[in-house]
Order: sequence, then structure tokens, then C-alpha cells
Amino acid sequence: MKAVTWQGRRKISVEEVPDPILQEPTDAIVRITSTAICGSDLHLYEVLGPYMSRGDILGHEPMGIVEEVGSEVTNLAPGDRVVIPFNISCGHCTMCRSGLQSQCETTQVREKGTGASLFGFSSLYGSVPGGQAQFLRVPHANYGPIKVGSELPDERYLYLSDILPTAWQGVKYADVPEGGTLAVYGLGPVGQFAARIGRHLGYRVIGIEPVAERRAMAQRHGIETLDFSKNLGEELRSMTGGRGPDSVVDAVGMEAHGSPAGAFAQNAVGLLPDALARKAVETAGVDRLSVLHSAIDSVRRGGTVSLSGVYGGNANPMPLFTMFDKQLQLRMGQCNVRRWTEDLLPLVEDPADPLGVTDLMTHEVSIDEAPEAYLNFQKKQDGCIKVVLKP
Repeated sequence: MKAVTWQGRRKISVEEVPDPILQEPTDAIVRITSTAICGSDLHLYEVLGPYMSRGDILGHEPMGIVEEVGSEVTNLAPGDRVVIPFNISCGHCTMCRSGLQSQCETTQVREKGTGASLFGFSSLYGSVPGGQAQFLRVPHANYGPIKVGSELPDERYLYLSDILPTAWQGVKYADVPEGGTLAVYGLGPVGQFAARIGRHLGYRVIGIEPVAERRAMAQRHGIETLDFSKNLGEELRSMTGGRGPDSVVDAVGMEAHGSPAGAFAQNAVGLLPDALARKAVETAGVDRLSVLHSAIDSVRRGGTVSLSGVYGGNANPMPLFTMFDKQLQLRMGQCNVRRWTEDLLPLVEDPADPLGVTDLMTHEVSIDEAPEAYLNFQKKQDGCIKVVLKP
């Protein structure tokens, strides 16, 4: 089969690799019909390369048709159409039953001290082959896959794999008061959905984004927008009675613009041998923190900052005095996809499309065009906001 593979920092290639086979009685094999490139994939493309091996199959936002199931999979049959959540969870451990599927005790990568295994996301999360391929082996298929109907196009359902529940969880964790104001930093795919979800739930939403095309997309959905400026905190306070927004979602993460020290650290790590680079990531401050620090500055006293963007360093400087003095709450973490499925499935199937899932994809390309699509997405070229690959 064809698959999108990691070959080195900023090097992606499409290769012929062996088709996956059933390995456990709880596995399924899915023929992928659509699979997306996620902002988190760009972290592997750039910063987290030391945890990758040449030939690793990328991708964690797939959906398709079940081809084969293991003997213990009773909820699926060949021909079923499914969306595959990016985190691999068992459904029966204490964490899964507590709605913390991203911390699944069955698939935790204990040798790395991390949470549940993820598709296509480095040795940090199990080195599980990903979904940017023609076929995918799905472990724990008796719980994870989301069975969907056959009438609507893939783009109605595809984002249930990651970015839509990630945005939903980010807004829920932001704990916006009734009638309150939510600021969303970053209007990439997760930020677009977080802003729209905020509007859908009745909040005033202000999106912050330096790229004009992304601001324009958000404005189509009734979102107020601002550029990312040096006086952003003052702008947000002036728009909110001098206090600042009640809640903030940081949908940017470790590769934020406007962080020269973090950019230097990330580039330096990229020049180190893998063993030294891994040590640097695990013990140093390698995140670009301009957005996170701005969120802490701009949120009102007693407010909440919710982190949906991925951070990777362990020694990042944080303004703890400000955080303590302002009595802030911080919530964060990988999305617990299956926790939110029942909330989101009716919304993506609603003919009115209240979250605008059909207005996100800007580029649909064949799997052979993946290397160019990665570059366009990273560089934000050609109005690229969301890429869907068609294997």
C-alpha cells in the first residue's frame, strides 16, 4: 500500500509499504477513504523529529471502510463506515471509564512515562503506524472506532477523529460563564472549531490570528477577530470592560510565532544527534511561549486558560507570580475523543451544519501530493488551513 512516511526533519515521502494485518483478536483493518494533516503532524515534521524513526507512517485523523475484523470484535463488520479517534483506548480501564481515554491504562506508553498510545505520533506515544495510508490496523476496535452513516460525505464526519472533539474539550475546559467572553488564540483548524463552538454555545468569541485568510474564515462564522500585536492584552481588555476575556483557549502550542528564544532552542535541538535532542526536549524549555504568556496576561482575574495546543518542553519559564496573583485556573491535555462523541455526532449530522464542518477544508489532494501539502500547511502558503488526503 501507499503511505506517507517520515524520512527526517522537514522530509516527508510517499512509499510503498506492507499492508497491515490483524495481530490481535480485537483488531480491525480499515481501508482509508479520507485522512487529514493535523497541526500536531507539523510538530513531528519540525520539533519532535528526535522521537521519530525513518519510515514511520504518519497521520492520526482517518476514516474509512472496515475490511476485516478480529474474532473478538462484535460491534463492527466488513463494510461498516467508521471514523478512527487519534488516541487508542480500551474502553474498560479506570481511566476510560472516567472519561479520560487519552490516559488509557491499557495502552499507556509506560517506558516513556506518557499517556495512551496515539496513531502515527512517534515513540513518545507508542510508534503506532498512522492513518495517512491506504489501510490502517486499528487496535481495540471493539471500542475506539465511531460507526457513522453512509449518506453524508466524509468531510461531515472526518474531524470527529481529532480536531472537533479537541476543540470541544478545549472550550468545555475553558469553563466560560453563561453569556461570557471567550478568546481563542490561533485560528488554525482547532481554533476555527473552538471559536465556532463558543458561538454555538452562546458566548461572545474573539479570535486572535496573524494570518488574514484565517481571520476571514472565522469572520464568516460571526467571530470577532484581532491580529496578534504587541498591545494585544490592552486591546482585549478594552473590548471587555477593562477586565479581559473570562476564558482563553490556546489553540497554538509549542510553535507559536513571536518567540525568538523558543525558535532558537527548537532550531538548536534540530541540529543535535537524536539521543541528545531527546534529552534536551525532556529537560529544557523548547516551547515557544509567546501565545501562552499572552493568554495569561490577557485573561481576566479569576479566569481560565485552556490549552489545546501541544507543548513539549519540561523546563519552560512561566509567570507564576502573575498566575497566582490573578487566581487563574489552567486546564490542558490530549483530547479524550470518545468522551465527546455523543455530543458531537448529532451536530455534524445536522443539515444546518451548526459548527460549519463543511467550511474548513481548503485543500483536497491525493496521497501522492502529501509532501507538498505538508510544506504548504507549515508555511501557511496558498491559503492553506486544512488539508484532506484521499488515499
